This record gives sequence, structure tokens and C-alpha cells, in this order.
Amino acid sequence: MEEEFLALLRGSAALTAIVAADRINWGEVPQGQRPPAIVLHLISNEDGLTQQGSDALWQSRVQVDVYDLTFGGATIAARRVRDVLHCFSGGNFQLITQAQQRSNKDQGAVDRPYWISMDFITNWRDANA
Repeated sequence: MEEEFLALLRGSAALTAIVAADRINWGEVPQGQRPPAIVLHLISNEDGLTQQGSDALWQSRVQVDVYDLTFGGATIAARRVRDVLHCFSGGNFQLITQAQQRSNKDQGAVDRPYWISMDFITNWRDANA
């Protein structure tokens, strides 16, 4: 799921026009890179079960954090992320939907980036099950 989710974002020309593909990563912004950047976090991952065992349909919550030095830049990037992911169905994804969004400004960082954090629910079919 993680590889295909990342590929969706990195494969969007509209998104990578404002956030370079190498600045979209799981877990952290690579050292030395400045915003704009996007960081992905797997919050939960649950296997669907039936009385016969796994149904190979996983439901995950992925947190997508968008960082930029301006609120406007973070907002535009977040909208592009939402355009790519919300209501997406394809590949092994049965459906991706946006569940929540929140925003803030990092008061402790030197460059003080703005961030917008969004949660997406993925329904993912495990093709190897």
C-alpha cells in the first residue's frame, strides 16, 4: 500500500509542479531539505476479517502533512493532495477518502513552516493474499 500511495502523489504533475517528487516521503523530510515538503505517516492498518479468516481488504489511515513557509503555499499544496487522493479508486485501492484536516504553524522551527495535516482512509485490496 505504501509504495502505491507514494506513487500516486509523486505521479501527479499538478502536485509535483509545486512540491518536488523527492520532497514527498514516508516518515520525515530528508535532512537538509527545506519546505515545501510532504510527509506521510501510516496511523493504522487493519485487515478485514470474516469467519473464514482474512478477506484481503485492508483499511488504513494515512496522515499526510504538507509543509510550506507560507500558509498560502501550504493551502495550495494541500488542495492538490486532496485532488489526487480524495475519492480515488484504482490499482489496488478500492477507495481513498479524506477523513480530517487540521492546520497550524510550527512555532519552534527556525524557518517556522506552516503545516496542513490531512487524514485519508484507504481501502486496499492485498493482491498477494
